[in-house]
Amino acid sequence: MGSQYVLGIDSSTQSCKAVLVRAETGEVIDQRRQPHPEGTQVDPARWLDAMEASTRGLLERADAVAVAGQQHGMVALDEEGDPVRDAMLWNDTSSAKQARDLIAELGGPQGCADAVGSVMVASLTASKLRWMQENEPENALRTRHVLLPHDYLTWQLGGRDEMTTDHGDASGTGYYSTSSRQFLPGLAAAALGHDVGLPRLAEPGEIVGTTRSGAMIAAGTGDNMAAALGLDLGPGDVCVSIGTSGVASAVVNESVHDGSGMVTGFVDATGRYLPLACTLNGAPVLDFGARMLGVDHAEFTRLALGAEAGASSAVLLPYLGGERTPNRPKASGLMHGLRATTSREEFARAIVEGLLCSMKDAVQALESATGVATGRILLIGGGAQSEAVRRIAPEVFGLAVDVPATAEYVALGAARQAAWALSGAAAPPAWEPVDSKRYEAAHRPEIYERYAGVRDATAGWE
Repeated sequence: MGSQYVLGIDSSTQSCKAVLVRAETGEVIDQRRQPHPEGTQVDPARWLDAMEASTRGLLERADAVAVAGQQHGMVALDEEGDPVRDAMLWNDTSSAKQARDLIAELGGPQGCADAVGSVMVASLTASKLRWMQENEPENALRTRHVLLPHDYLTWQLGGRDEMTTDHGDASGTGYYSTSSRQFLPGLAAAALGHDVGLPRLAEPGEIVGTTRSGAMIAAGTGDNMAAALGLDLGPGDVCVSIGTSGVASAVVNESVHDGSGMVTGFVDATGRYLPLACTLNGAPVLDFGARMLGVDHAEFTRLALGAEAGASSAVLLPYLGGERTPNRPKASGLMHGLRATTSREEFARAIVEGLLCSMKDAVQALESATGVATGRILLIGGGAQSEAVRRIAPEVFGLAVDVPATAEYVALGAARQAAWALSGAAAPPAWEPVDSKRYEAAHRPEIYERYAGVRDATAGWE
């Protein structure tokens, strides 16, 4: 019998990536990418266009396929299955007020976390449903089904047959119980104002449909769950992903219910749990720094590494698009401690340090919520390609940092899920461990201490 191939699709905020993989080994055979429109509200048809373009010539070669999608996005459909409006994405913070209202209705922050695994924030789907009920009542009344981005694409791949989702992505909706592992349709109805159809929850490794070309369709999952599967995260590993957003995540065996709101207690794609802390500001912080200095990223890195560690008083709070960890949806960025003598090098280093300190906030919140100490940090995402980020990270985190070889880990995780469904086995296939490079440096706690002082002093400014 010849080799079998699986296709992993990563429909992210910025683009759609498709990776064709040998099912038995995880070897990448081919890959494509197609950009998505910018903005925090997007016509789902544009995702379909990008998926079709990126999978053309690959889907026909696959024996199985799975879609990993950006979490939380609200895809509201009418009775015919057509979108009633553009999808509201995770990074649309319009529903911050509605999130606060839902928290109160669930008995406060801890009550909310106990019910759905997370304290409601504007990113979660339920808050967007409530926003639509209050601001677009006609669209709310027309809504008969609500899906997540990956659900919508999976449904389209299967010929618009059965609407399905997985427990991992469902756990980020705000109307799913992470303790009982089921949807809470009453909460979805309360958010929208009337009963609404929810997709069927598929189990890990389940086949949910077939494409026109005959490929099996796995359940798919959220992008963070797929990344954990692609990296094969183990106990004590913390994945720090610096993409459009920043995410610190770990796989644990028990559900997490953090009333502080810093950690969302998601489910993973394998039947375990994936608590994570997410920031709204990731690699675009580096773009901002390079733009302010009028340089490209190579020169920005040279400048940042040209400054002596600890020599500058400049501290960046990188809340350029509001923030989620801590929960400051209306915050803006702040550079504190500038002096007449501050050099371009020191300014660049402060940008990198501020981004990494924000990610340390996320890592510490994760440790506090799970009680599991971080033994190893894996650094991934577009921001991890910066040599300045790689070399300064151990100084901020106080741990060695492993940078896996550049790869599309979300798409690879989706491919691994597809291989799992194809095999019919009880667990995902064991693929070769990813290659990585280790970065070590002396811990400089004063970097984070200065940052934390500015962060705490400015709480409540927004």
